[in-house]
Amino acid sequence: MSDIQNLMETPCVRNCCLNESDICLGCFRSLEEITYWNEASNPERMVILKNALKRQEAQPRVPMS
Repeated sequence: MSDIQNLMETPCVRNCCLNESDICLGCFRSLEEITYWNEASNPERMVILKNALKRQEAQPRVPMS
């Protein structure tokens, strides 16, 4: 299998909407991280995913009605 085939898949959930800080409200990546994703190596992608998870966890919880 080639290196390209071994790359991690995008975390995009096709719910793209950027907030005022240019963070996607669907995958929690920054605009810079989104545009860099295709060039990033797997270690770089892991850093991007960890940063996105931290952003997601920092979001206030909205109660379901």
